[in-house]
Amino acid sequence: MGLAVFSSDALSSVAYATEAILSILILKSATSVGYQVPLTLGIVGLILIIAISYNQTIHAYPSGGGSYSVASENLGKWPGLIAGGALLVDYILTVSVSVAAGCAAIVSAVPSLHSYLVPMAVLCVAILAWANLRGVKESGAAFAIPTYGFVMSVLALLIVGMVQAMSGSLPAQANPQVIGSVGIDHHHGLYFLLARAFAAGCTALTGIEAVSNGVQAFRQPESKNASITLRWMVILLSVMFLGIGLLANHLPTLKLLPAADKEYRTLLAQIAAQIFGDKTVMFYVLQYATAAILVLAANTAFADFPRLASLLARDGYLPRPMARQGDRLVFHNGILVLAGLGGLLIVIFKGELDLLLPLYAVGVFTAFTLSQSGMVVHWLRHREKNWKYALCVNATGAFLSFVVLCIIAVTKFAEGAWIILIAVPLIVFGFHQINRRYGAISRQLAIQPGEKVDDHPHLSILLVPRVHRGILQGLEYARQLKGEVQAVHVIVNDKTVPQVRRDWDRYAPDVPLVVLSSPYRSLIEPVIDYVDELRRENRDSIITVIVAEAVATKPWHKLLQENVAMQIKTALSLRPNIIVSSVRYFLE
Repeated sequence: MGLAVFSSDALSSVAYATEAILSILILKSATSVGYQVPLTLGIVGLILIIAISYNQTIHAYPSGGGSYSVASENLGKWPGLIAGGALLVDYILTVSVSVAAGCAAIVSAVPSLHSYLVPMAVLCVAILAWANLRGVKESGAAFAIPTYGFVMSVLALLIVGMVQAMSGSLPAQANPQVIGSVGIDHHHGLYFLLARAFAAGCTALTGIEAVSNGVQAFRQPESKNASITLRWMVILLSVMFLGIGLLANHLPTLKLLPAADKEYRTLLAQIAAQIFGDKTVMFYVLQYATAAILVLAANTAFADFPRLASLLARDGYLPRPMARQGDRLVFHNGILVLAGLGGLLIVIFKGELDLLLPLYAVGVFTAFTLSQSGMVVHWLRHREKNWKYALCVNATGAFLSFVVLCIIAVTKFAEGAWIILIAVPLIVFGFHQINRRYGAISRQLAIQPGEKVDDHPHLSILLVPRVHRGILQGLEYARQLKGEVQAVHVIVNDKTVPQVRRDWDRYAPDVPLVVLSSPYRSLIEPVIDYVDELRRENRDSIITVIVAEAVATKPWHKLLQENVAMQIKTALSLRPNIIVSSVRYFLE
């Protein structure tokens, strides 16, 4: 169950990682596709090293070793904030990339849905947001069916494909016919092209840190069970990623087209059509299993993004509403923000993975680098058992993560990585400014030693459009308050003033009635001017403006009423020592 819950993001990346490599290699020439397998082997080696590094984190942080926590504790405030910002961006892109890839798998199975790719993806994001807002619990069984369905489908594909390859029924392709944008990248050398392809394939490492983030969710002994889960995840990820890369060499025709093209089909769908046969049961099983695990991978971001945002909010680096849980014990503000930004990216980039993936890996490897660097400092400080071995492992992981981050930043800069390289510093700057503001608020509200509450004079002003039962309730409330009471009537119709005076003298002769002229028949401005005049005359006084507010029990009745209280509150909101109080009376 732990494998099902924590591995969906990592395992689902094999659905697009190999395609990302090949889409870069064909930019040079068809023969460049032959470099795909060596690059895949290199990335598998990187997966193993990073996984071993995170295995050290699991044992060092049995309560959960997220990049933000590890970097903040061991490297300090700023590295922690950079890791936090990079992770937030990573989770947003997880939603966009995973949902777009899942819908691409469906479109590959049912080409008639191609024109609905973007609306389908946005609808999926909306459904995921709604389900999480409803507080749908993540059960192991719910995760197990899509995860193991995908794993078994891909393994079946690899087994059947390898049998066909050994029997000679698959074409041994040396010079593939490539349909795509070939030859547009001749101004770059081969080594730069290989670096770009390697950087594109590193999207296979997304989600590999998930187990170390959720160690506390495992049964005892937590660290041991989490470590076993991580090993199985890496084994399955490596086998599927390498197997798909090998089978890609046996496609008679390799079509790598943009998602906007009506003939677009994912690489995994092309391999399945070649191995299982087009439109066979197993072909559709694989496509729908792929779509299911990719949507499931997006759902993990809906669990992790709000949780990380709440941690940052509690530390004072995000608005505090991000830490608030709703009645279903979910961080609803974080869910809404994630859904909005993830859906927006899908719309902006039209659901095309080729445009979204260059943005993806920058945040991932930034978090990897800071997390592993934090672990190096951790071992140097604590020097626990076998700390030298652990130090070497995490130092190697940190170094390789940093090298890959540099490769991605340079090779993917023009393809969109510049957006993330600008966005993360801006997010961190935003964290700093929010924290400064909260610090300033705390300092202003702090009670100094010996400080006492001043006894201010109080003046109550009751607005009287006409005398009725609701106004008398407001008057009763005003009399309960300390200090002087005044009534204020604004002349909107000269003919009604005598009646208002007579009624007021009848019911409240002890309270003075101030009548304000209004040349332009404005109700709000004369009240504001009068209150400002009172403020100038009574600088130390607290002034309460009381508005009798009618409350209708039927929604359509509200259309018949003017909400004067809200207008008064808005107009006086920036004036100190002014309180606007609504005394509500209910209408049947």
